[in-house]
Amino acid sequence: MAAAGAHRPGPLKQQNKAHKGGKRRGAAQRRAAGRVAAKALPRRRRRDLGRVDRRHQALQLRRQRKEAVLAEKRSLGSKDGPPHLVVVVPLHSTAAAHNTLRLLQSQDSAVVRVDEGRPGGFALLCPRLKQRWRFVAAQTGDLHAVLDLAKVADSLLFLLDPVDGWDSAGEYCLSCLFAQGLPSYALAVLGGTDLPPKKRIDAKKKLAKAIEKRFPEAKLFPLNTEQESSLLLRHLATQKQRHLAFRDRRAHLLAYAAEFVPSQESDLVGTLKVSGFVRGQTLSVNSLVHIVGHGDFQMSQVDAPPDPLSLNPRVVKGQKRSQDMDIQDDSVNGADEMEEDVKVLMKADASKQESLESEVVPDPMEGEQTWPTEEELQEAEASLKAIRKVVKVPKGTSKYQAAWIVDDGEEDSEEDDDDEEDDDIDMMEEAASQEGEGSEEEEELAEEECETMTVSECVRDDNYDEKVEEDEEQMLERYKQERMDEMFPDEVDTPRDVPARVRFQKYRGLKSFRTSPWDPKENLPRDYARIFQFQDFSRTRKHIFRQIEKEETEGASVGWYVTLHICNVPFSVMESFKDGRPLVLFSLLLHEQKMSVLNFLVRRHPSNSEPVKAKEELIFHCGFRRFRASPLFSQHTSADKHKLERFLRPDAALVVTVYAPITFPPASVLLFKQRSNGMHDLIATGSLLAVDPDRIVIKRLVLSGHPFKIFTKTAVVRYMFFNREDVMWFKPVELRTKWGRRGHIKEPLGTHGHMKCHFDGQLKSQDTVLLNLYKRVFPKWTYDPYVPEPVPWVRDETVPLAQEVEME
Repeated sequence: MAAAGAHRPGPLKQQNKAHKGGKRRGAAQRRAAGRVAAKALPRRRRRDLGRVDRRHQALQLRRQRKEAVLAEKRSLGSKDGPPHLVVVVPLHSTAAAHNTLRLLQSQDSAVVRVDEGRPGGFALLCPRLKQRWRFVAAQTGDLHAVLDLAKVADSLLFLLDPVDGWDSAGEYCLSCLFAQGLPSYALAVLGGTDLPPKKRIDAKKKLAKAIEKRFPEAKLFPLNTEQESSLLLRHLATQKQRHLAFRDRRAHLLAYAAEFVPSQESDLVGTLKVSGFVRGQTLSVNSLVHIVGHGDFQMSQVDAPPDPLSLNPRVVKGQKRSQDMDIQDDSVNGADEMEEDVKVLMKADASKQESLESEVVPDPMEGEQTWPTEEELQEAEASLKAIRKVVKVPKGTSKYQAAWIVDDGEEDSEEDDDDEEDDDIDMMEEAASQEGEGSEEEEELAEEECETMTVSECVRDDNYDEKVEEDEEQMLERYKQERMDEMFPDEVDTPRDVPARVRFQKYRGLKSFRTSPWDPKENLPRDYARIFQFQDFSRTRKHIFRQIEKEETEGASVGWYVTLHICNVPFSVMESFKDGRPLVLFSLLLHEQKMSVLNFLVRRHPSNSEPVKAKEELIFHCGFRRFRASPLFSQHTSADKHKLERFLRPDAALVVTVYAPITFPPASVLLFKQRSNGMHDLIATGSLLAVDPDRIVIKRLVLSGHPFKIFTKTAVVRYMFFNREDVMWFKPVELRTKWGRRGHIKEPLGTHGHMKCHFDGQLKSQDTVLLNLYKRVFPKWTYDPYVPEPVPWVRDETVPLAQEVEME
């Protein structure tokens, strides 16, 4: 055994030459001729620790981590920290949340404060244990309420059925929660005592087997007596807290009370006073706050009212009357009594307050130039003389009038048909004169369909068969398009009534999709003048996160009970709070109110199999935000160009690109698609990749032709073009075949689109000649922060747990 003080080599230890293994060592190593560079000593020589010192250092680090975890546990729910927020989520229709809440309220040494503003919610104060909890019940059918409460909850309490565990609605709720990010949780089972002993044992085994799939290493707590509820409370208080990155770096709170003060100009807009406990980070009055589901707002003032859930008996006794009142009574009748105790913590400073400006106002004169110089005028005249155009004009037309006459080809080239080119590939064979009318008719039909689909299901509809037939035809057409795109990716038919050089005038050919250059600032749309862009996004993100960790922000600390005065809030926010929906607030980091181009990395959810087309309106749950947008789908590669995908692929991870407010990763993202009946289907899950407007998404079109006559290395190809001019126009573009041959167009033959092509080998008769064209595409600006409430999820018949386990 080696001694404890064994010799360890220092930094000046001799180093022998490395073995020259292999011939492919590189030119630089061959030029070195075996010479070894001198080893440079660091400026501060690091002292090598002995074995005992290393052991002490590891022990100190382990002790520091343990103390940090214990300090976090002690602060949560104590008098100095916010109450332990527990959200009760029933995963089965038979698991009643009110029975669980009644058991938890029956603690002997606890004081119960019923939250009359929230149905089923209450606070549990234990002065003997120096702990306080706040329990909030969430309905599984209300998807937005469950996800919003899970964003701010310290712990989730899942209620299971003793026989079936969870039903289809519970399974759907769990899928959304796991994708968003799951905080600390506990599993409880209600009932099961009335079952026979043998069936009870079998049901317990099946339930344990199903839980092991979803919740590995999770403990199941029976919840039938007061003693079992005490054990559950102790587990909730002592378990390790799981962190969600998007909320740990931002201040957030769940509204405990709210009051709306209308403005002098209108009763629909006013100041919203929201009271709650600050969590996460220190809250500054000069920062912006985001009300989940409603938008971004400014604060004018932060007050410090008395804590309604204080563990001090004297404070509780003095405020007993004000706490037992309803929210409206508390804000009206009890406002005069509590006005003396309310302290103003801080008021907003106009010079330091962040602006609500989310878009750049484009300057229409920004692209204008000053008066040209004489050299520029001479160059312009020389270029005009060099360009001569022959135009047929009526007799007596002057040169000035002839300059304004536009050819048919130029008139077609000036039309902006991005929507037709991107979305309606199957309509390319229509005439150019009918494209505008067709798009208007499609918009009118879409509006009529939207009106018919919003009719309530409870009303008897005599046109049910017609609507179902239309929906099924549309879905069948989408399935056909998705299938054709899988079989013949990006292939389109060349139109016969419109010249190909006009129809595909915005496309270009590339020698190599991977290595050919493409300028990211070329031909940007007008919407890019409205967005913000970082010079170095990752550096800005690191700088902001470093400021959060090191600098101390002035404001309301974590655990304080404060009242926020939020300006210019619509009255619909207060109506939503009165209806029982949770009111969740998040503070915004620097630049997070500004619009930019966001890229998400998502993967198709296995529960959804319907085709999802690009630029189709979807619902996004990104971190603490919720909005609607029409995204682009593209491949996730390490290259500088990324190919557009027309459909959301089920077998690969794709990048989703949208216009949205800036959010700093990490942040989870959930994609939903709204049905015609108002329900939301989860179609994809993933995370925020980056904020990068320079990410180039390229749309590819493939024109196909068939060999007519085949020679040794040449062939006559037809059906790719239908006139001689198109063949000459696309002559510089390289050709390829499905069997791997490469070639180019030599010359056109005749006037019907036949062309003579040269290849690197002899073609097969069953081969197909392809020509690739590329164009950069951009997402549509359809960002909408308002998302309608989804229809509650319909619970299907419960799937037995044994079948669930087999399916998984």
